[in-house]
Amino acid sequence: MSFAVFADGTANLPGSLLDGIRLLPAGYTINGVPVVYEGDIEHFAMHEYYEGLRNGSDVKTSLLNTGVFMEGFEPVLKEGKDIICIVMSSGISGTYNAAVSAAEQLLDDYPDRYIHIVDSHGCGFGSGMLAIRAAGLAKEGKSAREAGDILDSLVPHCCQYFTVGDLNFLKKTGRISGATALIGTTLNIKPILYGDATGHIVSCASCHGRKKAIHALAAKYHDKRMTIDNPSVYISHGDCLKDAETLRELILTETPDADVVICPHEPFSGAHVGPGMLGLFFLGRER
Repeated sequence: MSFAVFADGTANLPGSLLDGIRLLPAGYTINGVPVVYEGDIEHFAMHEYYEGLRNGSDVKTSLLNTGVFMEGFEPVLKEGKDIICIVMSSGISGTYNAAVSAAEQLLDDYPDRYIHIVDSHGCGFGSGMLAIRAAGLAKEGKSAREAGDILDSLVPHCCQYFTVGDLNFLKKTGRISGATALIGTTLNIKPILYGDATGHIVSCASCHGRKKAIHALAAKYHDKRMTIDNPSVYISHGDCLKDAETLRELILTETPDADVVICPHEPFSGAHVGPGMLGLFFLGRER
């Protein structure tokens, strides 16, 4: 490969999609007990984690600091390789700034190398699908500079829509007010949220009931998807597999040749959206 590809541990990628991608760990605590999440979504104890949230577990997350990036990057630079690193949105975390700081410090010592940090303006599969594309570009023999330009151009096309099962998790993180959460819960209102052009999570619609919310996600795919053969579509869920499978069937009705991947939603941002989160990720004409 012409350069090394890194992603932070929130990229939501199963082992089958990790070829050529190195994950950096993300940390959080559960009821004050530290947990290091290496990014292995296939061995993530999803039900236990989200059931804990349902039952009141206190989960606190922290950004990947500069030291994590420096520790991961430096051995690769010593090997004489350049680096592409895809990280979660700068609109929801300081992780991007930490990665940029690490790159700047390391390039002082390795001035002949090149490091490009991609702000995915997303999280979960929102950054994971860019990491998959980066690994493909490396295999094609693109230079890190060429790949960085391509990846930056794809960021505005990374569509990321999701709904949640419990509005109180959005209330805790300040996405909605306490009054909105109370009224929405009472009336069974389900928001449709997305990562906007600046990487912030905002609401774009609301539905009455879960079933309509799932269909609204599929409608976003219908409205935004690119007309290409064998599109890749990613679905993540916070311990609601049946809903994820329903969404997959709706996607396959729209595009029978789509490659639809379903995975648990990673714990880092999962703490903020809560159990019942259902997310849809794909490349579209625009966000």
